[in-house]
Amino acid sequence: MDGDGGSGAGARPVRRQARGERRIAQILDAAAGVLAESGYEAATTNRIAAAAGISPGSLYQFFPNKEAIARALADRFAAGMGGAHRSAFEAADPAAVPLAELIDGIVDPLMAFNLANPGFKALFARPDMPAELSAATRPIQDAVLGRVAGILAARAPGLPEDDRTRGARVLIQVFKALVPLVAEAASQDERDALMAELKRVLAGYMTTLEARGAARTGGA
Repeated sequence: MDGDGGSGAGARPVRRQARGERRIAQILDAAAGVLAESGYEAATTNRIAAAAGISPGSLYQFFPNKEAIARALADRFAAGMGGAHRSAFEAADPAAVPLAELIDGIVDPLMAFNLANPGFKALFARPDMPAELSAATRPIQDAVLGRVAGILAARAPGLPEDDRTRGARVLIQVFKALVPLVAEAASQDERDALMAELKRVLAGYMTTLEARGAARTGGA
């Protein structure tokens, strides 16, 4: 009897914690939509609570104000984006794998993150977001440039540093430009076709950069 009672008492806080985590996720999901659609200044905690299907009082049990919600959104986005970047850039030796395999390994997790979080990038790119909040995601975004430049250094060591940085910027912008097109595809077949086209574009440009690097070092 004592053992059963202890287990039940111990389980209740765990269940309450799980419910609390689900409620926080519910609020943040709703807030992302409201803030992305209406902007930071126009959004209110009442609107966020309504979008989450809860009362303002329930919202205040977890977040004291809109600023706290936005900070939690920034932390959530940064953590998710960091995980996607680790999956994309740390899975293989960039100099050792075929180019097509390398691009698959990078593009697939990054695109999956973008498709799973359609409002987050738009939200933190809005001009009305407080600078300290939008800046929370910038270090991870900026780190991508270094990672892509590092891949170019490994695969095209003959390229000068300025050319690697410029090439990395072009590759990143091509990816960003095609994310909305992939996200808005009318069917999965069309999305797959657009993903294939994106990878072909990236592979073509990477091949050009590799050839330029080889030419500078006298390679084939």
